[in-house]
Amino acid sequence: MNDMTHYIIGISVLSNSDTGAKGKKSAGAEATRILSLLEGQFEESDIAKEALGRPFFPNRAVDFNIAHSGALLAISFARGKNLRVGCDVERMRSRAGAAEIAKRFFCPPETNYIFPQGAFNEARFYEIWTLKECFLKLRGLSVFDMASSPSFISDEDPCAAQFAFGAIASSAATFRLYELLDGTGERYMLASAIEGAVETQPEIRWFSQVPFDCRMIAEIKAAPNPAETVSPKR
Repeated sequence: MNDMTHYIIGISVLSNSDTGAKGKKSAGAEATRILSLLEGQFEESDIAKEALGRPFFPNRAVDFNIAHSGALLAISFARGKNLRVGCDVERMRSRAGAAEIAKRFFCPPETNYIFPQGAFNEARFYEIWTLKECFLKLRGLSVFDMASSPSFISDEDPCAAQFAFGAIASSAATFRLYELLDGTGERYMLASAIEGAVETQPEIRWFSQVPFDCRMIAEIKAAPNPAETVSPKR
């Protein structure tokens, strides 16, 4: 059992002026601010990077992962021994070539889920894309590993799609998928994962003054035995 004290999903809405050319710089500054509030002051030299660029604190019993899309910044943060976290956020918008991306990088159960009765479903595409990105960031992999990543849809019953982790996990983990809506119709998909403490519920904490409506769509457990499945929460 991990000596766990915190598992936080931190979210911040950037100002409209921060979503253009200066967006990455502003998101980086906001990520530093949030990490400082969660972990205390640190220097850039306190953070190391894994082989493919995943940042981490090498001398502290914490782990974090950062994601940014559109006006939304999200951070998964966990304090405890032998823990890893992943995070991804995606602004849901019409994306040229999304259907082709799904056919190329997603496995058959996932593509069947995204193309019900043969028609492309954009919301389902973003559900799977965000979960897969979260998995890659959890493990410190690159987007080039997406095609070989585990499925997030069960293939047991093609007529009744269920979220599931389609592999034998090396360590117990839990993935959570959220949909966020603002007052203007902007929609985001957010996925967070923690590996090593599957029973710990995250605290969703806003670090800006403009919280979006946030609802969990699914909780997916990956265990060292066959993963259990859950029906999407609609």
